[in-house]
Formats: sequence, C-alpha cells, structure tokens
Amino acid sequence: MGLVLLVRHGQASFGTDDYDVLSETGWVQGARLGSWVSEREATPSLLVRGGMRRHRETLEAMAQAAGWDLAGSVVDPDWDEFDHLSVIAGYDGPSEPDAGHDRRAFQRLFERATERWTAGEGTHEETYAGFTDRVLGALGRASDAAGPGRTAVVVTSGGAIAVVCAALADPEADPAGRARLWQRFNTVVVNTSITRVVVGSTGSRLLTFNEHPHLDADTLTYR
Repeated sequence: MGLVLLVRHGQASFGTDDYDVLSETGWVQGARLGSWVSEREATPSLLVRGGMRRHRETLEAMAQAAGWDLAGSVVDPDWDEFDHLSVIAGYDGPSEPDAGHDRRAFQRLFERATERWTAGEGTHEETYAGFTDRVLGALGRASDAAGPGRTAVVVTSGGAIAVVCAALADPEADPAGRARLWQRFNTVVVNTSITRVVVGSTGSRLLTFNEHPHLDADTLTYR
C-alpha cells in the first residue's frame, strides 16, 4: 500500500496586510514537523505542495529540518485553499466588528459565511462544489503517485484537508451531509498537523486525522 501524508501549512500571518506569509510560529511549526517526520517516517518518495506562499514556506521549513531535497518537488495549485476572503465578503448575515483582528470573532464569522457557501447560497467565483472537485482531483493524482511502498507528503490548507476527510469518512453521504462533515473537520485542523490517507487496491481510505505530536502548548495553533 501507499501513503499520502496531508500536512496543513504552518501558522500564517492573521491580522496583517499579507495573510499568505508564515508567522514566526509557523516557521517553528514547520521545522519541528520536518524533524519529527524525518526521525519516525519513511523518506518521502514525492513532495507536493499547493501554489500558495504559506505552502511553499512550510515545505521549505520542513525540508531544511529533515534534510530533504526540494529539487524534485511538485507544485499542484489544485491543493490551494478556497478564497475565504471572498466567501466572507459575500456573506450578508450578522457582522463581527472585530473579525479583522480578533481570532475568535473571525472564527464565528468564518463559520457562518462558509455554512452559506457550502449550501450554495450567494454568488462566488469558486463554488463549494467546484472547490471539492479540484481538491479530490489533486488527491487522485497524489494517490496515484503514492504507489505500493511509497509515501507522498502534500503541504496544503485546512479546507482542502477537510474536503478529503469528509469524502473518505462517509463516501455515501449526500452533498448536504458531506458539507456538514466538511464544516466539522475544517474548524479543528491544527497548523502543521498530519492527516494520513492509505492507498490500496480498493482506493484511498482515511487512516488518521489531525496528528500533531510535534507541537506543544506554545506552538499549537488553529489559525
């Protein structure tokens, strides 16, 4: 069997002009994960990342700590996060005045906005259905690359990981049920956590979700 390790990026720069940059904590998280993986896991056969800066920087931090060569790494933009700012901008429900600077206020607004987005409400450049389709396409490519005895490490975002988990946790769920699962998974994905997908003759299966033993209380973050 093959193995796909889905890694959420390190903490980004919430509340700054450019969210898509790792914070100091994010760099530490990435380095700790790289060291942890290199000591306990098989050497990856393939390194994949989304096209966002926070994906690249997380993989760089991991690779430096683990001693991996990034020369053959693959960039697959289909692992990119959905445009959460667009989804929030299209939300016309109750506001959260401090959402730009307060993480809890932002989370409340984020959950309400994404609930409507997953239900197909509002007009968005990328629909929730379109987002799930591209992420699952990326999973298919990574799973194909993770053949027998091979391990692919994929650095992506929490929303993309939640898509994979919702699809694999209950493949028979209807769209509404899968969207509810996505919301549940998406709200608790830890920065630089690992989610394992095992790939065998019957397809891909979810093995573990949200592992983060390399983090302590000072470096554990969700946003």
